[in-house]
Amino acid sequence: MRARDLIGLGVPRPVLGAAVEAVKAAGRGGLKKGALRRGIRRTVDAPDAFLDDDLWGGLARALVDLGEARRGFREREEPAPYRRWGENLDAQSVRQMENACRLPVSVAGALMPDAHVGYGLPIGGVLALDNAVSPYAVGVDIACRMKLTVLDLPLNALEGQKDRLVKALERETRFGIGSTFRDRREHQVLDDDWGVTEVTRRVKDKAWAQLGTSGSGNHFVEYGELTVDAEAHAEEPALGLEPGRYLAVLSHSGSRGPGATVASHYSRLAMDLRPELPKELRHLAWLDLDTEPGQEYWQAMELMGRYAAANHALIHRHLSKALGAKVLADVENHHNFAWKERHGEREVVVHRKGATPAHPGVLGIIPGSMASPGFVVRGRGEPSSLASTAHGAGRVMSRKRAKESLTWSDAKKLLAERGVTLLSAGLDEVPMVYKNIDEVMAAQTDLVDVLARFDPRIVKMAPAGERPED
Repeated sequence: MRARDLIGLGVPRPVLGAAVEAVKAAGRGGLKKGALRRGIRRTVDAPDAFLDDDLWGGLARALVDLGEARRGFREREEPAPYRRWGENLDAQSVRQMENACRLPVSVAGALMPDAHVGYGLPIGGVLALDNAVSPYAVGVDIACRMKLTVLDLPLNALEGQKDRLVKALERETRFGIGSTFRDRREHQVLDDDWGVTEVTRRVKDKAWAQLGTSGSGNHFVEYGELTVDAEAHAEEPALGLEPGRYLAVLSHSGSRGPGATVASHYSRLAMDLRPELPKELRHLAWLDLDTEPGQEYWQAMELMGRYAAANHALIHRHLSKALGAKVLADVENHHNFAWKERHGEREVVVHRKGATPAHPGVLGIIPGSMASPGFVVRGRGEPSSLASTAHGAGRVMSRKRAKESLTWSDAKKLLAERGVTLLSAGLDEVPMVYKNIDEVMAAQTDLVDVLARFDPRIVKMAPAGERPED
């Protein structure tokens, strides 16, 4: 009997180990499947009645202990304060944010206008914790990030040299789960200490194999037209560029398989260490930073941040080299990460899950969709947002609903109208699954100033059928 079968019978995740042992014992004793299922259900429903049972006693004691631990859970007397941006945010995302503010270690929060449902903390959620880090509040794709480089190629190369641009993009990028280059790429991140935890030690070879590749889901590499705003330039040069239009490369991906392995391990560990959390808070389980697990995760997370940055660096380096182009300017940022920062009079751990740092004067990138613009922005350091802003347009429908309700014919028509060439993607990433980026940006004018606009022209994503990693 598999774990999901036991969960279907009502066994809580924290006591799955005890349930598995009981099932094994029952199997050795020749108990039939129907009787086995009835025994599990009865034990789950009334564990006190089975404490002395030779077969079900271990599971019953685990259930009773779990119940006592959960009754001992103490949330904040008053939820931590949080503020939200944007109109008509979906109720489930708001509820997730409100739940996060109930944690006893929560200090403050914010919800960005691109918010949609995630695991534990919503995508677009910002959460400050007291001396603690929550792996799921960082995100499954640790250090998912954006990078934009401006090349010295003429803008008309997007049409006049289109074939050459496409060939370089196809040759120098790899997409999808497990994707690798035949000849492994090199970067100094491999010289970092990957033995900081047992988990990172185990994934180093995989990290090398996947170095310089992109993920699936909403990850992309694309060429486009960057327009530097003259008004922004009047205050100070945006990206060090004169006002005008430029050819640029924009990429979005994270720490690939190694990051997912780190996230999975420490998320499970955090949940195992917090059996008292009620079901709706389980995915917000945290690790205290003054404990060994907390320190391990923090070091692993920071390593995954450097690894994600290395992936982007190689993508942009190899593309510019293949095109014989020089880089005029670049900008990049994480948006699935945790930082130790001072807000008010105290140091807190700020989790930005699908949210972009927006400290005063700090540059960042907020993409739209494959057929709508993204923006280079400068942070305004708004205290009530914990110096954060949106990380993109945000989804308006699930991947499942997109595949059931949308068609490629409609998507291709829209792409043609916008002058976008799509090399590969899944139907669950077409423009119609995203919010209106202009409305998202209008909802956060107090958080950032727009310096430049990026319009996609040639887009590559993981092909249809890839399971998303984001």
